Amino acid sequence: MVNFLRPKPAQFGGQTSPTGTGTPAPASPEGSRSLNPLRTHRSSLMQEPVLVLNATFEPINVTAVRRAMVLMLKGVAQAEEMHASEVHSAARAHKVPSVIRLLAYRHIPQQSRALSRKNILLRDRNTCQFCGDVFPGSELTLDHVVPRSRGGRSSWENLVACCYQCNNTKGDRTPEEAGLKLARRPRPFTLHTSRQLMRLIGHRDERWRKYLFY
Repeated sequence: MVNFLRPKPAQFGGQTSPTGTGTPAPASPEGSRSLNPLRTHRSSLMQEPVLVLNATFEPINVTAVRRAMVLMLKGVAQAEEMHASEVHSAARAHKVPSVIRLLAYRHIPQQSRALSRKNILLRDRNTCQFCGDVFPGSELTLDHVVPRSRGGRSSWENLVACCYQCNNTKGDRTPEEAGLKLARRPRPFTLHTSRQLMRLIGHRDERWRKYLFY
């Protein structure tokens, strides 16, 4: 989807032992450093999905709470539906949005998502298109339906999510040659595809439904 709606990836960093001597650092009373449950809850809440509407109330994207609040603070969007939860800064408590609406209309191209591994997995819902099993993203690869050695292109219509076992079974062959069958014909990730995914997510948040089910 358009760049200004993309949530920024979370940054993680490791820590090293403060002793620097090769001797293990003294253990905490619990045996290891425990996570602050309030901080963990806040971090999880900031990654919750938020439905994004165009200025015309047309659903156009799903973003994270963190990015949605940035758009609101910048005056780019306003909240239409709110969670019961709040996040607290040093100065005040902030209501968490569930649905936001852009204040200025944005033209959304018919095919608005870039061709990428992430978007192929999103389109295919992390499901291997040959065996039908759902996997974490790290356990999936992309398969060229028509192998590149046969002239197959890297395109929406020729790339599918595939588990490593099915990928090894298929090898440098077509699905028919390998005795495999595609779950469905691969298609471009269009706004229609995005809305189908929005509806799936919206089943768990009743505040979304009046914007998605009509």
